[in-house]
Amino acid sequence: MPNQALRSWMQTLISYVRSGQPDLTNRQMALMLLVYLTPGPHTVRGLAHLLGVSKPVITRALNTLGALGYLRRVRDESDRRNVFVAKTSTGQDFLESFERNLEQSNLDRRAPRENGFILQHG
Repeated sequence: MPNQALRSWMQTLISYVRSGQPDLTNRQMALMLLVYLTPGPHTVRGLAHLLGVSKPVITRALNTLGALGYLRRVRDESDRRNVFVAKTSTGQDFLESFERNLEQSNLDRRAPRENGFILQHG
């Protein structure tokens, strides 16, 4: 039987899928959380190091997240060779919505019969 942490995560993911928001990969979500929850400035190289992936992996994720308006690239004015990864209001709204889903799933986990979601194993 899955432990409570997995059940909570399952509820969060179900709520997220039902929300209609764009599906993000685990890498994209990890990238979002790193940029929004840890102090910057953030660079592609630094983010790749933190996630243990190559710079092209971060670039691909940034391309998708940038197209969604969740993150943006900003050129360093003091050294134009450097590019920073920056937050956006759209990305902040997305994560706040995801956090509400997480909080709601924790509430739902405490009272699963009240929201009509019950899992049964055969």
